[in-house]
Amino acid sequence: MLKRVRRTTRRRVAAMAVAGALLGAAVAATAGPVQAAAPNIIVNGGFEDGLGSWFVNNGNATDGATLSATTDAYTGSSAVLVTGRKTTGSGPMQDLSGKVQAGKTYAITARVKYENPNSPATKQFFATMHYGGSTYTNVGTVTVARGQWGLIQGTFTIPAGQSVSTARLFFETPWTSNPASAPDTHLMDFKVDDVSVTEFVPSTTIEALGKNPGEGNPLISHKFGADGNAFVHDGRVYIYMTNDTQEYKPGPTGVSSTNTYASINTITVISSDDLMNWVDHGEIPVAGPNGVARYANNSWAPAMESKVVDGKEKFFLYFANNGGGSGVIVGDSPVGPWHDERGNLLITSATPGASNGINWLFDPGVFIDDDGQGYLVFGGGGDDGTRSAENTNHPKSTRVIRLGDDMISTKGSAEVIDAPLVFEAGHLFKRDGKYYYSYSSNFGFGGPIDPNGPPTGAIAYLMADSPMGPWTPETYKGIIFKNPGTYFGAGGNNHQSVFKLDGQYYFTYHAQTLNSRITGGATQGFRSPHLAKLDFNPDGTIKEVKGDYKGVEQIHNLDPYRVIEAETIAWQQGIATKKIDGGSEEFGAQAPNLVVHDIDNGDWTSLAKVDFGTGGAAGVTAKVRPLVVGGKIEVRLDGRTSPVVATIPVDAPLGEWTKLTAKLDGVKGVHDVYFTYAGPDGADLFEVDSWSFDANPSSSPEVKLTVTSSSRCIGSSAYVAVTAVNDSGVPATITLTTPYGSKTVADVAPGKQAYQSFNTRAAQIDAGTATVKATATIDGKQVTSTYDATYTAASCR
Repeated sequence: MLKRVRRTTRRRVAAMAVAGALLGAAVAATAGPVQAAAPNIIVNGGFEDGLGSWFVNNGNATDGATLSATTDAYTGSSAVLVTGRKTTGSGPMQDLSGKVQAGKTYAITARVKYENPNSPATKQFFATMHYGGSTYTNVGTVTVARGQWGLIQGTFTIPAGQSVSTARLFFETPWTSNPASAPDTHLMDFKVDDVSVTEFVPSTTIEALGKNPGEGNPLISHKFGADGNAFVHDGRVYIYMTNDTQEYKPGPTGVSSTNTYASINTITVISSDDLMNWVDHGEIPVAGPNGVARYANNSWAPAMESKVVDGKEKFFLYFANNGGGSGVIVGDSPVGPWHDERGNLLITSATPGASNGINWLFDPGVFIDDDGQGYLVFGGGGDDGTRSAENTNHPKSTRVIRLGDDMISTKGSAEVIDAPLVFEAGHLFKRDGKYYYSYSSNFGFGGPIDPNGPPTGAIAYLMADSPMGPWTPETYKGIIFKNPGTYFGAGGNNHQSVFKLDGQYYFTYHAQTLNSRITGGATQGFRSPHLAKLDFNPDGTIKEVKGDYKGVEQIHNLDPYRVIEAETIAWQQGIATKKIDGGSEEFGAQAPNLVVHDIDNGDWTSLAKVDFGTGGAAGVTAKVRPLVVGGKIEVRLDGRTSPVVATIPVDAPLGEWTKLTAKLDGVKGVHDVYFTYAGPDGADLFEVDSWSFDANPSSSPEVKLTVTSSSRCIGSSAYVAVTAVNDSGVPATITLTTPYGSKTVADVAPGKQAYQSFNTRAAQIDAGTATVKATATIDGKQVTSTYDATYTAASCR
């Protein structure tokens, strides 16, 4: 949905400001702020029980009208018809005394309609609260076209000092002193249906366009994420982030209070293998009563590594428990499941070498060297109150310590890192035999700042020959990245990590870009992940990174001919994601399964640079859960307003997950794909779990093989022989599999064969099937083809 516009209006002697009341200047109402479901305070709001709980507004002696039930309803079987009005305020009213409270915010929706052919082509209607006496406040409005249902939708706050002992809601047209002089204009009959007043519960769904199509930054725009730490595994980069969204609580105006970080106890995870299409893996419940590490209160500034321990690869997620210490939890994969193997914090004031000179025992940064030895950098702060130049420029507030072989313990004593102007955000990485320690500089502790060191609030770095340093001022080499405020206007803290993918180094940082776009320029401390290329000079020093919205290039096209989680997104507007039961269809049963939800009419998501190949796609499939009747998904290429190439009517049974397919014709080559969502206004339409595309079978590339298998006897033992000849024009890796073993032969040249004779170690075998799988790169894409070949029974006695 579009970002909502809100204004206030007043009538008569109303003096109370109404947050979020809408003035409609168009035919349909401007949409109000989204809210979570809450109980309806209105009784019989749909008039399905006739006129029960409704009466004509009688606030003034001159008011009067007739209410009657009508079957011309917006929904259901009944609405209310208002006729014979004596005043503009003579409309249906309900008493809300004892149901609403001063100081609270409420959301209102209602449908209104008028049909008098002698009335104006459009007419404004109000929902109005009457608090007794002459205190009236308009709480919602719409300008609607004659003969059409209009939607009143908005929010209002009852002032804290307002008496609500008499609180009534009614519907009216704009006040005029002598409405009887033009009754067709001022006193026309009208209908009302589907009235709802609920306590306002803010939604964290971000409706603003936070990332323009074509931009790479911020990486995601449907939620926030700070302190991004990158971890590469099996050709995919995972980014673990402080979950700023936990603190995001937008009020009726859509602006949140300031981020205090106090309630953040989960870690957000996203991943990508192309650096443009990002998968939302949801939040890891790290700390708090429902977290994996229940001994901790918070989880900030994560760091991630993996290591084989006792023959099993484990994934170690380090986190800051506010400033008081750092902990670690252990996963079975980069996305869990997660468990606690320590039972308490890893870094505390009792850790050897960790006490003196450190204000904060947070911001853990993990690194594993080539010999398998792990290291942890941590710490921050350092303001001792002296306002001295020494303390400002050399607070010596961060440390490095060796980790135990189990990665959840430390060994030895932490050693001081004397980085100039050091403050927080320590990170350690290695390149070409050199070790790099990067960090965020402080903002000055009162003393003069050394001009030979880094500027304030920047990412600076040292270089050394060992992970333990020594890290001294002499190893300082410069800055990597100035404060984000340099590039985006909104400053704040700074945090980073470095990773290597497909031979290129990259730099993660955060900035308040999404926060700024939501509010139109203001920020409240909500940060979003960004990426930039990281390049080096011939001597190993780092070239300075500059922040921008462009980000990095997509490193390869997206393969559509597989299951794609719907929360894989390049650009979007208006949606949110949530976790549901079960595992991920794309990432496996142990990975959490997320879906796209809070989908309204006009929302959309997209995928960047989808390669449909020369053969093209024959169809598209969506796994969806319909929530209302009349929803549909439109597929467009290269723009969200481009022509529709396929439409998926979401017409399955409500509330049930169903796979629905639409045909595609002529979709070939590389395109950005936009999924635009349509359906009834004012309703959540459906949820989407996954996408997949079907290749045109007449032109799908395949690895061509000639496969044979046979059984034979060698002495008293039966053997199964399998041969696969590569009939393709490119080399292929061929795997031969039987019930008696498997053999892989790499880089089988065109015209050559892969062969294996499998000893069954039995004198007699039944007939069976051998399976052969071949993988090759055809037209720049990895293609896998599978063949079966039967063999006969054999008796070698």
